[in-house]
Amino acid sequence: MGFMLEIVTPERAFFSGEVDRVIVRGVEGEMAILKNRAPIITPLAIGKIRILKDGEEKVAAAVSGYISVEKEKTTIITDSCEWPEEIDIERAEAAKERAEKRLRERPEGLDIDRAELALKRALNRLDVAGLKKIDSK
Repeated sequence: MGFMLEIVTPERAFFSGEVDRVIVRGVEGEMAILKNRAPIITPLAIGKIRILKDGEEKVAAAVSGYISVEKEKTTIITDSCEWPEEIDIERAEAAKERAEKRLRERPEGLDIDRAELALKRALNRLDVAGLKKIDSK
């Protein structure tokens, strides 16, 4: 028996179920959460959420948020979370190209941090979307 995991975004309850392990990217690096882990609340960075249950793995693309680990339940609250099949690859490619162009040309008044975050979000979405191609073979 694993532990309860809930992932929520402002738009929806993204995932709810029992899992064996979840791996997330915290602001200080990747961390794995297992049953009976000590309680923790920590911010998350842009990255993948890897959910493992019965030897199967599901991966989602997530934007920053935080994870709260309690004795009986782990909750991830994030601004956005998508399964590979939900990602609009053309839109992610366009966002990547826009961010790269802004960073390359550096127009006056450019918010560099914002442009770099946009690029990281797009690259993460494209990386997770690439998993869809691997799974469908």
